Amino acid sequence: MDQVFHALADPTRRLLLERLAAGERKVGELAEPFPISLAAISKHVRVLEQAGLVERRIEGRSHYCRLRPEPLAAAEQWLSFYEGFWSQRLNALETALQAAPDGKSTKEKRQDG
Repeated sequence: MDQVFHALADPTRRLLLERLAAGERKVGELAEPFPISLAAISKHVRVLEQAGLVERRIEGRSHYCRLRPEPLAAAEQWLSFYEGFWSQRLNALETALQAAPDGKSTKEKRQDG
């Protein structure tokens, strides 16, 4: 999962994944809208491959890439746990703040005297 989050940390790689969500593409097609070299795109694709997010198929001189969404499911599951955790914490905080009749927290009341 560390490799997945490392791969997703880069905006270029996230855009490459978005383009691949529409379907398989040649590496050259993936590179078209980016203002960087084909070699740089190939390095980004390699990082995505190492994370298991992209699968490359070679036919002659053409390299085709396709999205592999399975590693994203594991990352989503991990993130969902923390989303639930923080939602519960924030809901508890909201409840505590609303329980104070004047809208001040207990700490604020003590400071006011």
